[in-house]
Amino acid sequence: MPRSKPGYGSVAPGGRAEDAIRVKGLRKGFGDWPVLWDLDLTVGWGEFLVLFGANGAGKTTLLRVLATQARPDAGTVTVAGYDSRHQPEAVRRRLGVVGHQHFLYENLTCRENLVFYGRLFGVRDPRQRAEEVLSRLDLAGRADHRVRTLSHGMQQRLAIARAIMHQPPLLLLDEPEAGLDQGSLAMLKVLLQEWNDTGRTVVMTTHNLDLGLAWAHRVAVLAEGKLYHPESPDRRDLVGLPGMVATPQEGAR
Repeated sequence: MPRSKPGYGSVAPGGRAEDAIRVKGLRKGFGDWPVLWDLDLTVGWGEFLVLFGANGAGKTTLLRVLATQARPDAGTVTVAGYDSRHQPEAVRRRLGVVGHQHFLYENLTCRENLVFYGRLFGVRDPRQRAEEVLSRLDLAGRADHRVRTLSHGMQQRLAIARAIMHQPPLLLLDEPEAGLDQGSLAMLKVLLQEWNDTGRTVVMTTHNLDLGLAWAHRVAVLAEGKLYHPESPDRRDLVGLPGMVATPQEGAR
């Protein structure tokens, strides 16, 4: 079950934001091809929402819109009480994002990357926080290694470390399990559970049905530009879910 709303919601103008994420009538396309249309989504504080969908269903596009990396064509997107169209910087400061690109500087070391991002987000003691995060992601032994020398899995762990550096109230994770071995997956699961236990929110996409169903408080399937089955695990109807996830949708992203 979702945890109670944290104090993080109080960053919203005029008082606490009732929801971590609120999307209404979202439309987004590329050229003449619609990807998301009339999409509604509400995610509460302390929830862990997993999004499933076939290749091309628009999962990455939805997360990029939430992260203000893509501008919606229509509709409203509110994150932590801030309007993503008019207050994008306020939204970004309250997010940790892991995408298909790791957004790391390959010629810098792991420590240097984290200290840089810590300063960018106003972390009080970025060096100390970097050491904490490196240890948390089992990267302390690689702290002085340049990113370009790391394996894909280690780069993914460092991308996760970067996303949590400033302890944001919301995490947006696009297939964060990609490239991780079983030990790293277990570490990520515990980290995200701890994130939820403090009342913070996680939205994650994955193609791994078993993993997603095991980790989520809620699941939803993105298909034909809309969300289906946005229910809690004890009530959802999973009939047809594997087929919806497995059917590619040409043209979307």
